[in-house]
Amino acid sequence: MTDDASPRILRYAAFTTRPEGGNPAGVVLDATGLTDERMLAIAAGLGYSETAFLTAGRTEGAHHVRYFSPLAEVPFCGHATVAAAVALAGRTGPGRYVFTTAAGEVPVQVDQDADGVLRATLTSVEPRVADVTAADVDEALALLGWARTDLDPTLPPRVAYAGARHLVLAAATRDRLARLAYDFDGLAAYMRARDLVTLQLVWRESAHVFHVRDPFPVGGVVEDPATGAAAAAFGAYLRDQGAVTAPAVLTLHQGEDLGRPGVLRVELRAEDSRVRVSGAAVAIP
Repeated sequence: MTDDASPRILRYAAFTTRPEGGNPAGVVLDATGLTDERMLAIAAGLGYSETAFLTAGRTEGAHHVRYFSPLAEVPFCGHATVAAAVALAGRTGPGRYVFTTAAGEVPVQVDQDADGVLRATLTSVEPRVADVTAADVDEALALLGWARTDLDPTLPPRVAYAGARHLVLAAATRDRLARLAYDFDGLAAYMRARDLVTLQLVWRESAHVFHVRDPFPVGGVVEDPATGAAAAAFGAYLRDQGAVTAPAVLTLHQGEDLGRPGVLRVELRAEDSRVRVSGAAVAIP
């Protein structure tokens, strides 16, 4: 493909089995020859939180992948990875793919359920978790309109990474999580200054079930409906904090407050620090 050609743009909803659920992603399976400016323009035209652009690698199942939000390129995006892998599997069949991203190599396994639904499992890059200063937490809370008393003291604020950086803030109640209204420009500036891709806002329903929301103003989107990269980072955070013990499987519910419910499965293995995130994806008509 040359830069003047019109690439075929696919639309998928990830972490759902319904086109109106989960998180929409654009997918371009052949981005050969597209410039950065063209990819950004395509992503902006779609208006989804991310679009994945693939070019084939030298071996079977290998692809180079770049991710663009409507405003900027991001190093890694989980829901667009799931969408892209399912789009590939829909053409070549279930199997293993290896995506080379700006964050590193991400293996993705796609399997088909008995009911015909394709589900992808990505394995994150090596995760890490870092402390965050009290001043940074206070500034983030002020931009969100939250108070310190709104936080769950058992899940302290941290910055978690599994391909992209996310500030984890745990709400003490489901009601606090449901009421999201924030300073868009102020939070975007705060996040850019700290190289954050989203805020991972969470509420713990039970030992292994969580509800999550992800403001994404740096991408030009008020909220990301289902966020695989943040889910992987959150899995690493929970293990780092001793909040769960591997092996463990976590269920994350996201998008309910937006009317686009999605489900993310997060697996932690005792023998491997990398985090696995699974979900279905379906084409958007």
